[in-house]
Amino acid sequence: MQSYDKFYINGQWVAPRGGDTIEVYHSATEEPMGRIPAGIEADAQAAVAAARAAFDAWAATPAIERGAYLRKIAEGLRARTDELARSITGEVGMPIKLSRAIQVGGPVYNWGYYADLAGSFPYEERVGNSLVVREPVGVVSAITPWNYPLNQITLKVAPALAAGCTVVLKPSEVAPFNAFILAEVIHEAGLPPGVFNLVTGYGPVVGEVLASHPDVDMVSFTGSTRAGKRVSELAAQTVKRVALELGGKSASVILDDADLPAAVKGTLNACYLNSGQTCSAHTRMLVPASRYDEAKALARQIAESFVLGDPREETTRLGPLASAAQRERVLAYIRKGLEEGAELVTGGPERPEGLAKGFFVRPTVLGNVAPRATVAQEEIFGPVLTILTYQDDDDAVRIANDSIYGLGGGVWSGDEARALAVARRMRTGQVDINGGQFNMQAPFGGFKQSGNGRENGVYGLEEFLEYKSLQFRAR
Repeated sequence: MQSYDKFYINGQWVAPRGGDTIEVYHSATEEPMGRIPAGIEADAQAAVAAARAAFDAWAATPAIERGAYLRKIAEGLRARTDELARSITGEVGMPIKLSRAIQVGGPVYNWGYYADLAGSFPYEERVGNSLVVREPVGVVSAITPWNYPLNQITLKVAPALAAGCTVVLKPSEVAPFNAFILAEVIHEAGLPPGVFNLVTGYGPVVGEVLASHPDVDMVSFTGSTRAGKRVSELAAQTVKRVALELGGKSASVILDDADLPAAVKGTLNACYLNSGQTCSAHTRMLVPASRYDEAKALARQIAESFVLGDPREETTRLGPLASAAQRERVLAYIRKGLEEGAELVTGGPERPEGLAKGFFVRPTVLGNVAPRATVAQEEIFGPVLTILTYQDDDDAVRIANDSIYGLGGGVWSGDEARALAVARRMRTGQVDINGGQFNMQAPFGGFKQSGNGRENGVYGLEEFLEYKSLQFRAR
């Protein structure tokens, strides 16, 4: 059992004010992994008070010294890679090999990246008779999801600390253990008391305090669009800055001159990564109507090569979902798609054979999906690909943009210039051209109801900085 019974507040492990706990379950066994404290309002308030008290001194700490702390944290996380990967694999269901590379390798890289950027970023410049300076926004509430737990924590906490902000973190109660390991690493790195604080609990209790507290200057939230709207509503009462990374329903547009086998395979890889528990997953595959049968046959063949298995095994390619609730949500969407007339290409709502335990869902492909069907409009967050058809490039762009979301997407074409022209017309934050790889230094974030603000790279640091202009008398 991997359990914690204290919060990390003001540089110390402190007992929670309340007595309730939250069970954390293993995605592959459905058995308890351990438990964490369920924080109450007073716990969140204490964490905010500690962050507020620590802010002035941390903001005044030279940026290169802040970066040195971040470097120690990166090294501490790297040393605990296997432990973190095993924990996240249990919590989330990503196969262990991928967890090491993505769920831990990405955060280690980014802590190191922001360690370097803290000391090299140009915090001021002369503009005419003004000195324009960038200063930390203040106390930051970081509220993070369960699907890429340490990665989303890192993309908020690391740049916020680099910028000179102090932080209160509330991780998801579904996948919290990595956050406690991070707090242990931060403590060992000697970060000054109050600069980083950790409180766990439920969103309607702890999260609402962190979003509404008058001593919090900014909320950075990743999660559902519904919850993001509530965070914005609460934060608006004190006009604090809000950064939101929310849902997605990303389209992979396969043009008529594309290498179809490569495009279908790439789309399914982008859809099924982390068992589809990815906000930017390419879940709508748009193909020319004339090539539907060919695309459908390829999709079936490739989807059926994703064999489900125990995520703790090195050879497993596709693991379970993170929770029973998530599994039921995804199965309900599959049933809804079939009820609305989609063609079941492969997969379906039945429990996978040979897997009596675990939150598993068959890798599913739904064909002939109408653009306004529920499964083409709402985020499913599971291993479910929908295939839609279009008539020409203009029709493909129209369908791709027919969504309340705008987070990711892809374009496939034998002509890169043509693909680029279509990508420019897509109203979404990131577009992968012919399977272009994820770039951790490029801005990540959404249009429309996928949120606002950007993470990754220098753009992620800038989210946590305010502008100040200092005017001098002209000489």
